[in-house]
Amino acid sequence: MTTLFTNVTALLMDQDFTTLRGGYVAVDGTNISYVGPTCPQSKFDQTIDCTGKVMMPGFVNCHTHIPMTLMRGYGGGHDLQSWLQDYIFPAEDKWDDRSLSAATQLGLAEMIASGVTCIADMYMRTEIIAQQVLAAGISANLSVGAVYFDSPESFSPDKCDDCANHTRLYEGWHNAGNGQILMDASIHAEYTSCAPVWQWVADFAQKCGLGMHVHISETKKEHEECKARYNGLTPIQLLNQYGVWDTRAIAAHCVYTTPEDWAIMAEKGVSCVHNPYSNLKLGSGIAPIPAMLRAAVNVALGTDGVSSHNSVDLFADMKLAAVLHNGAACDPMAITARQALEMATVNGARALGRNTGRIKAGAAADLILVDFDAPNLIPCHDEAENLVYSAHGSNVWMNMARGRVIYQNGAFLTLDLEKIKTEVKQYALPLIFH
Repeated sequence: MTTLFTNVTALLMDQDFTTLRGGYVAVDGTNISYVGPTCPQSKFDQTIDCTGKVMMPGFVNCHTHIPMTLMRGYGGGHDLQSWLQDYIFPAEDKWDDRSLSAATQLGLAEMIASGVTCIADMYMRTEIIAQQVLAAGISANLSVGAVYFDSPESFSPDKCDDCANHTRLYEGWHNAGNGQILMDASIHAEYTSCAPVWQWVADFAQKCGLGMHVHISETKKEHEECKARYNGLTPIQLLNQYGVWDTRAIAAHCVYTTPEDWAIMAEKGVSCVHNPYSNLKLGSGIAPIPAMLRAAVNVALGTDGVSSHNSVDLFADMKLAAVLHNGAACDPMAITARQALEMATVNGARALGRNTGRIKAGAAADLILVDFDAPNLIPCHDEAENLVYSAHGSNVWMNMARGRVIYQNGAFLTLDLEKIKTEVKQYALPLIFH
């Protein structure tokens, strides 16, 4: 399939932060084939007029738990540990494949409609998520976070379910859909596992050439208890001793990380995934993002699960990432609109090892069109300012993932939304909550 976009106003997200005006973007197969001011002379299967719209790279949501859409608004008003132990874990014990599939489809629909084209998801029953992601059309780095609560002395890979899960997922799903699905190695967190698990997962990632996905220093309690257990070592420092960061890696949250942690992250190329909305809603704190950026840490954005965010609208996190740190620092330039856009696109692509996040020839054709005729986007003095501070997910008019239009003008082209809603309401919700 070939596509020509005409009358394009586009934020290319290149190093010069170029805005293309009155230009053309061509797509051939899964990749962008041309970006420029003159119309290509080739014939195209379809042409899309972008008048009144702004094009940007599709969002890269670097930390999600998609099926938790069913827990939207459930157990609110509690700290992380109480919320998990008293509400989330008991609900998750009731999952079956059918309910998790419906919840995943619902989450994917919400993401697609709000401009997401690539995600990093950590959750159980990962094969079910992979099946639905393939059908929906976006790209995903998927993982199951390894947990282990028995004594370190009793650990054996043959007796650890999540070691078996890592092997099975890698062998069955890594590079599925010509790279649409990538499997990452994953440790759920320092406090939900132990040293033999960290070593095994780190070795597995090295052996198979996989990335790594870990929850890090999300709460003060988690961070300080780790230091108390391990002679003052933070989670970043502790896991570094086991080779966990010796691969492309993402560390979700990083709220209580330290300058010493950032030095390790910058040296090893570990990306921080900032989840501002979830961290604030759970009362976990504010990650020191401006300082991390100054320390040369790559910072991406994530929504976390809907259970602690209440939506997967990355526009909300992009806006919050800017205004939160500007307000906290009493500095309107602490995080700029450009930096917020980079977190949501090109920085996320770097974090996940994906050739996306920029509009350039050769990059993946992950593109969204935002309707700038919407009342909340009029007038437009600066496209970046409007996208960061004024836009929201409902302004997305089109979502193209891997060269395929999967959402346009309110219509889902790869998902049956009415069927999904019926399945959620009539089967999944009664199973989990009644």
